[in-house]
Amino acid sequence: MAGVVNIGPVDFVHILDVETNITRLEVGPQRLMLLNNEKLVAGPIPCVIVPPGHYCRVKDPMSHYEEGVQCELKHGQVEIRFYQEPFPLYPGEKLESAENLQDFSSRGYRKAMHPLPVVKVNQAIQLKAVLDHEVDGVQRQAGDLWQLEGPLTYKPTAEAEIVGWVNAAVIGQGQALHLRATQGFTDKGITRVSGEEWLVRKAGAYLPGVYEEVVELVSAYILKQDVALHLIAEHNCQDALGRQRQAGEEWMVTADDTEMYIPEIGEQAVKSVKKTVLEKGQYCIVCNPVDEDGHSQLGCEELRKGHTSFFLHPGESIKSGIQEQFVLSEDQAIVLQAISEFEDNSIPGEPQMRISGDRWMIHGPISYIPPVQVQVIDQGDGALVRRAIPLNDMEGIYVRNLKTGEVRAVMGPDSYLLTEHEQLWEKELPSLVLTILQNGGGCGSGDIRKLAYFESSIDADYAPGKIRDKTRVVRFRCPGNTAVQVYKYQEKTARVVFGPDMVILGPQEDFNVLSLSAGKPKVENALQTICLMLGPDYITDILEVETSDHARLKVRIAFNNYFEFERGNKLSEEAIFSVPDFIGFACRQVGSRIRGAVSRVRFDEFHRHSSKILQGAVFGFDADGNVKNRLKFKANHLVISNVDIQGIEPVDLTMRDSLIKSVQMAIEISTKSIERAAAHDAARKEQESQGLLERQKLLNEKEAEQERAKLFELQAEAAAIESTGQAKAEAQARAESLLIECHSAIDSARLKAQAEEVIHDAELQTQNLLRMSELSYKRRLNEAEIKKAIQLCNIEVSRFDAMVKALGGNTIIAIASAGPKLQAELMEGLGIESTLMNGNNPINLFKTTKEMIAGN
Repeated sequence: MAGVVNIGPVDFVHILDVETNITRLEVGPQRLMLLNNEKLVAGPIPCVIVPPGHYCRVKDPMSHYEEGVQCELKHGQVEIRFYQEPFPLYPGEKLESAENLQDFSSRGYRKAMHPLPVVKVNQAIQLKAVLDHEVDGVQRQAGDLWQLEGPLTYKPTAEAEIVGWVNAAVIGQGQALHLRATQGFTDKGITRVSGEEWLVRKAGAYLPGVYEEVVELVSAYILKQDVALHLIAEHNCQDALGRQRQAGEEWMVTADDTEMYIPEIGEQAVKSVKKTVLEKGQYCIVCNPVDEDGHSQLGCEELRKGHTSFFLHPGESIKSGIQEQFVLSEDQAIVLQAISEFEDNSIPGEPQMRISGDRWMIHGPISYIPPVQVQVIDQGDGALVRRAIPLNDMEGIYVRNLKTGEVRAVMGPDSYLLTEHEQLWEKELPSLVLTILQNGGGCGSGDIRKLAYFESSIDADYAPGKIRDKTRVVRFRCPGNTAVQVYKYQEKTARVVFGPDMVILGPQEDFNVLSLSAGKPKVENALQTICLMLGPDYITDILEVETSDHARLKVRIAFNNYFEFERGNKLSEEAIFSVPDFIGFACRQVGSRIRGAVSRVRFDEFHRHSSKILQGAVFGFDADGNVKNRLKFKANHLVISNVDIQGIEPVDLTMRDSLIKSVQMAIEISTKSIERAAAHDAARKEQESQGLLERQKLLNEKEAEQERAKLFELQAEAAAIESTGQAKAEAQARAESLLIECHSAIDSARLKAQAEEVIHDAELQTQNLLRMSELSYKRRLNEAEIKKAIQLCNIEVSRFDAMVKALGGNTIIAIASAGPKLQAELMEGLGIESTLMNGNNPINLFKTTKEMIAGN
């Protein structure tokens, strides 16, 4: 029926009276008949069941309900309902998250049920007041924030909403929590302003307040004995050690102050500073040192020596790093210069005042650390320690005096130590001179015969690729029979050194470089050298001459030369260098004379008498018409002693072609004869080779037939062996089989006999061992019984002796004097068995006592 509503036990319905427009609530269990003016609005709907530990939010809650009267709803408000008996929703009420009541079954309220917030230990819940209200005696205004710390179960209210959850920050050992105030508040009597930052250092769990913002968890700097912390104050503050710091102030915290350091707000850790350790023999200069009051002495320097260790304070720096002390040996020294005035106590007992600019030297053996007022002078190559330079014989160095500017050469054999006002001087050499020295005294292009003169004079100091030491004196090993001219440009004088000798250049001396002609024909400046070859030597040249009948010829001549001068005469010695290119000079002079003489004779005459014509042209004739034997040039004392013709060639092409044709014809004739002889020889050798080949073929065929016969014999033998081999093999196999079986039977019998013998021996040994063991056992048993009897006898003897001693002599006498009955009673009273007195026992006490008494 449409007008009947069945309401369950925990259900409810909303029924609307259409005449009054009032909705009433009906709760089951009941069966309801709807009137004509009533209409079922909602239901049946299950009652709201709030489980334990949950809550729900009811919107627009009913303030007062009276059936048939218009209800009063708190529109816009929310009511929190906790665990209770199932309850219905009054008309107009709405369950938050489940506002459409028609969509709900018995389980339709689960979305609307919220578990009660459980605040754990070290946790807090942040709340915000929605309305003005009072909580736990505290008046809260709308917008106020506060938090509740666990452990607790929070029951939500309609006047506050949950903003969030706050978990405690765990502060470990050596850590601090950096906090910032989001707005002004007072915490434990401390007033914080908005934006203020501070640190919480207490170890453990810290729960930030509602107006506290966690910036970061700060870890402490671990300070060791060799590690310190450099800090700077960003603004006026109090550091973690309780000291007031000004903005921009820098300081250092070491392990002596604290083991762990967490910078306060306003402090900034610049860097970790390692401890500087100076070992024995080390030192350093600290710039801008910090005094005991912590003030930096700007511009000052402090010398610190090892053994020591220290931290560099802010502003301090080490000049030139950690340095080793100067340990000078006997041949070493250092040059010092005073930067400022001070009293020098480096030499014990001899203090000396030094003023700025003073320069002095300290010689070894000594160990020296320069004070801050002293600067060690670099000798120019980066080395601070000067060593004595060992010089061998004919070795030297160039030394310059810094005061006078004089440069001198110091020669060995000796070792030389520069003074404080001296330094090594580098002598520069022209590139041409250096090339000449590298090649032993001369250089040139092409195949020049005279370069062989200088191969023995190549010095290892000027080897190609080796860097020349410019401070060493320039040396040259002058070859034998040569001369070297050295020019001293300061005094504008020259000296000549004759070989073999060592030429050593002074600081203001240079070699006189000669540019000589060389080659065939001679080319000017082809050979550069510093050596003048004194001779005897020879010069070759190619001259082009023309006869009177216009026959042009090339004459290859060679003439001997040497210098004729007086040793020890300076003018005579210098005269040989007056002509720089003596080879070109001699060739030009000789060539002009030869061309003049040849131009006056015909070709035929010159061809027949060329040697005489040339010698006469060069040396001239005496008064008798004979050819002279030498030519001397007064300019440089060069003497030419002989002229020889090495070859004559025509220059004219026609004449040369004729000569070439004749030579070619002769060559062709000789070539053809050689070819014909070679062809005849080749034919002869070919016939001989063919004969040898035929003979070898016959020999090979003979050997092949012999080998073929051997093959047939072997095949016949193999067939015979093959036919008889099988029967023979079978017979041999049967015989060997019988032999093996017999041997096996013999071996088996022998092994059985050996086994029987081994078994018999083993049984015999076993019986022997048993007999010996039994005999040994009985022997030991008898010995034990004998030992036992002896011990029992000894016990009886000792016992009888003890009894006798216990009775005493008087008692025994009394027993012996008494009658037998009394004696027996006395013996029983003494505990002596009668068996001691029977006939079988050899011990008779009474007899013994009587004998003892008789003895007494």
